[in-house]
Amino acid sequence: MTISLKPIIATKVTIEDKQKIKDNLNSVRIDKWLWAARFYKTRSLARQMIEGGKVEYNGAKAKPSRNVEVGAKIKLLQGFSRKEVIVKAISDVRGPASVAITLYEETAESIERRQEEARLNKLAALINPHPDTKPNKKERRELGNLKQLMGKE
Repeated sequence: MTISLKPIIATKVTIEDKQKIKDNLNSVRIDKWLWAARFYKTRSLARQMIEGGKVEYNGAKAKPSRNVEVGAKIKLLQGFSRKEVIVKAISDVRGPASVAITLYEETAESIERRQEEARLNKLAALINPHPDTKPNKKERRELGNLKQLMGKE
């Protein structure tokens, strides 16, 4: 093994080079940002949601390698609810939830829509039957037979 002892030539760093370095430090992929902002539990889950078309970045379908910018509008599906957030800060580190909520701001329309969906879900739960006791063996058989009859027709 040989070691080169050539002197290292110092190059002059221009303002544009400094700006590129600064931009690279502030640029974070959208899958990593969604993970850091605690929308998804893992980066691979965030990536799957993006690739599945569940995430939009500024009104267009996002790709996992897309860099996030401050002020961008992101629409995403989290569980059964759709959220619309505006990026306030950029981070690639997953910290506590108190820090994660400072990375974004949910829009007023998104909050209203989620509250309306929650209200409708509560109403739907009231309509569904809730028996006081579990069905016994005979009732379970009758329910099974009824389901089979309904499926055949």
